[in-house]
Amino acid sequence: MTAKEVCKRVWEISEPFAREMGVTLWDVTFEKEGGQYMLTITIDRDGHTDIDDCEKLSRAVDPLLDEKEFASLPPYTLCVSSAGLTRRLKRPEHFAAFLGSEVEVKFYRPIDGSKTAVGTLRAYEDGCVTLEADGRVTVYEPKDIAAVRLSVTI
Repeated sequence: MTAKEVCKRVWEISEPFAREMGVTLWDVTFEKEGGQYMLTITIDRDGHTDIDDCEKLSRAVDPLLDEKEFASLPPYTLCVSSAGLTRRLKRPEHFAAFLGSEVEVKFYRPIDGSKTAVGTLRAYEDGCVTLEADGRVTVYEPKDIAAVRLSVTI
């Protein structure tokens, strides 16, 4: 099973439990971090998500991940976490929900001398991110974007 297939299947398994709990699945990733694989299920809720939400979903999903279809996976750690304040925007619905919010875009290589841009999210279409910063509107192409996160100033 490829990482993409693992994520899709875990999403399918987790989604009914999340809905029943009143939380939204935000993301599922299966990545190698250091020398260990991490299967991370990220959740969100209007208001706030707490450790009890994470624990409840983890306990519901964990036994299903012991099924035969996942037997070929390398050893991994299951992590269920909150999307957090500086959540990563990946799906079109993430971008739609945060139009007008301040975001930070990280690039694979410097653009205009910087590897990041911070501004107001004005649009998202076909992977292109439109930011407004300092009165200037700029469209960034998906090939240049490493990550987009909400930007929070405290």
